[in-house]
Amino acid sequence: MTIHRIVAHLRHFDDRIAVLCSRSPSAAVTAAESVPDGSERITYAQLAALVEEYARQLGPNRRLVALAARNDIDSLVAYLGALSAGCVVLLAAEITNELLATYDPDVVIDGDTPEVRRAVSAHRLHPDLALLLSTSGSTGSPKLVRLSARNLLANASSIAEYLSIGPEDRAATTLPMFYCYGLSVVHSHLLRGASLLLTERSVVDDEFWDDVRVHRVTSFAAVPYTIDLLDRIGFDRMRLPDLRYITQAGGRLAPERVRAYARLGQRAGWDFFVMYGQTEATARMAYLPPELAGKHPDCIGVPITGGRFTLEPIDDHGDAHELVYHGPNVMMGYATCPRDLAIGHTVDGLRTGDLARRTPDGLYQVVGRRSRFAKIFGLRIDLQHVESGLAAAGFTACCTDTGDQLVIAAENADDSLTGTAARLSGLPAAAIQACAVDEIPRLPTGKPDYPAIRLLTAPTPTDPMPRDIAALYAVALGLDPALIRPDSTFVDLGGNSLSYVTTAARLERALGRLPSDWPHRTVAELSAIPRHPTIFGRSLDTGTLLRAVGIVLIASSHIGLFIAWGAAHVLLGVAGFNFARFAVTGSERAERLRHALRTVALIAVPTAGWVALTLLFSDYYGWQNVLLLNKILGPHDSDTAGHLWFIEVLVLFMIVAALLIRVPFVDALQRREPFWFALGVVALTLVFRYQSFGLYPKAEVPFSPLACWFFALGWAAAKATTIWQRLLVSAVLLVSVPGYFGVIDRERLVMAGLLLLIWLPAVRVPALIAGAAAILADSSLFVYLLHWQVYPLFGQHHVLALLASLGAGVLGARMVAGVRRLSAKRAIAKRSLLDGPHLGRGILGQLRDQNVSRNRLAGKVIE
Repeated sequence: MTIHRIVAHLRHFDDRIAVLCSRSPSAAVTAAESVPDGSERITYAQLAALVEEYARQLGPNRRLVALAARNDIDSLVAYLGALSAGCVVLLAAEITNELLATYDPDVVIDGDTPEVRRAVSAHRLHPDLALLLSTSGSTGSPKLVRLSARNLLANASSIAEYLSIGPEDRAATTLPMFYCYGLSVVHSHLLRGASLLLTERSVVDDEFWDDVRVHRVTSFAAVPYTIDLLDRIGFDRMRLPDLRYITQAGGRLAPERVRAYARLGQRAGWDFFVMYGQTEATARMAYLPPELAGKHPDCIGVPITGGRFTLEPIDDHGDAHELVYHGPNVMMGYATCPRDLAIGHTVDGLRTGDLARRTPDGLYQVVGRRSRFAKIFGLRIDLQHVESGLAAAGFTACCTDTGDQLVIAAENADDSLTGTAARLSGLPAAAIQACAVDEIPRLPTGKPDYPAIRLLTAPTPTDPMPRDIAALYAVALGLDPALIRPDSTFVDLGGNSLSYVTTAARLERALGRLPSDWPHRTVAELSAIPRHPTIFGRSLDTGTLLRAVGIVLIASSHIGLFIAWGAAHVLLGVAGFNFARFAVTGSERAERLRHALRTVALIAVPTAGWVALTLLFSDYYGWQNVLLLNKILGPHDSDTAGHLWFIEVLVLFMIVAALLIRVPFVDALQRREPFWFALGVVALTLVFRYQSFGLYPKAEVPFSPLACWFFALGWAAAKATTIWQRLLVSAVLLVSVPGYFGVIDRERLVMAGLLLLIWLPAVRVPALIAGAAAILADSSLFVYLLHWQVYPLFGQHHVLALLASLGAGVLGARMVAGVRRLSAKRAIAKRSLLDGPHLGRGILGQLRDQNVSRNRLAGKVIE
């Protein structure tokens, strides 16, 4: 069956009951049969007719349809009708301004009448694309999972098979349809001709259980929070003679609760299926056969039919292995903007982010989470282990971190909580912040809302130094604050090595002390970090320090103030280091390439513009320099034309490296083994260290594209996360550099600079020096570019020439940054006129709206 044969599939089951629901306000649902309890009974034939009519109204054109889904017949018909019409459905809890601004859907369905915004789609939609859902652990996020018809059908078939779903089964919709777990219940039951009790009632409502008994419901789905609610209402005392099984997924359930529900089911005559999945796998990857739940309650079980797991080692996690899933239900990839909707399949194996092992019985067991490890006071803290230990001690609690503190939100906190957490984590009590809450913040799916938990420690409105991280990013990156989400990171927002320095300096002024991994921390996480008073100076990133010192050494050597050659090659290594940090990320290949090319443009465009301007009043450069191709096209005998060799080879290296990791096979290798891949690149480029193949004279080789191995060494340094890896990169450096230049002092400077980059993440310096270094590093491109024309104006006054060159570079950088900010403001203003006032609400307004939405949905769906 394909998506476009939905109507024929539904008709196949004819007069069998498909849906039981409350009376629909929609005039479209007129053929439904009423039953004595006031609900409506809709057969498969009637559902097929409704879906067919809805598809007909949408028309033949394939478009992007945004649907705010509820657990009612109107949403079900709209969803199936849009799929049947061949449209791509963006399914969400609500259609927010952010989703509208990001994806610009062609049709919006948020109520009874679709809002048709255009008859023909404004987007290129890949022929395999069928559905867009929010990523696992989030709702309403503009980052979406792209799913194909094959994904949906494969997963529904597997679920229906291991649950033995048949026409006599009837599932109550205890989870929202916009959540992949809840949607999988719909798919698997309609696939097998079973029926659905569509309801938005919570399991704590007496009416829900009345409906379950009256309509003879045979199953329902639960997340861990649902289990908590079942415990509260005395579910173990209920008589439900028609109940055949309960499924549980959406997060880890404590082994003792798994064992208890498995035993309860055995006594009551129903099965308890523990399942494991993610939205990225169209919902389900594994299940634990009910007969094994009592003996192996800590396992996720076996892969679903058609799928398989592999365990892949992780460099920075010792003997731990990451669980990787392979199967026909693995997503096509992520989407962050409309352009991504045209992309095909970019994911083969799904890296779950979970640490796992395979037991002697052949079952898979998740033992931790890559992203659920924190590093506090130099200790690596397993947050899942702490949560489990607190649960065993009787606390209902969730844990996260701010980089410097362990944060615990607990519903039943007492004086012993901090001490228990200190014992479990090995941290001093001063590094633990326990927050007593009435209820743990949760997403509409029932999962803990960790960003909201971090915000429990955020500064209050009376904080004497209010810090709006979103506004800070907006200024530094030239973005609209309203489009910066709480889960956005510096890297996600397009941050690169050129904007890194300014942003870091501003952040450190706001936070007092900056975590080393701040580019990969979310806005919410950074906002939650308490301000730290500084005892001495400020922390300065080693790359920033090297850029600042390097540009001074380069300019001084050219001017003749003193001679200290070698800094340019150190900066090539720094460039490779930053490329690895900001361009070799976990993002989709296409987005990553766009990010890298934007960074290249920020270097190449000002350079080409300045060179073109100099051609109007001098012959200092040639047309080859405008194209940044002098090192390839020549002339090689011009003293001045070769002055821009550093920028030319840097741009070339970045473009080649970005295109290299765009190749799917190569990208898969570097994602699997980031450090060893980078070291492999070093090995390949070192060929040019020892053999120039006659491409350049020996004296020119270090200043040509053949010096690419310095860039590769920086890449490897960034990916070296263990002492042994850093030692290996250092050894390669110390073996390769001697003899390369033929000038011992130059080689010593290069080795010293790159060793600092490898071993020293940051240095603490007086605030004045840190500020000056940040300004110089931020302006280093323009100092390099402009000093060739500035310093000859000062003759033998070398100090003045240096100061003037540095000043010109700083001024040039500020002017270009000002132009970029002005352009960004104009773009934002134009977008505001087109899209309305919602874009000016700011990050606090969005957070408030999201919290209101979450509370409303949680009350309706999960209670």
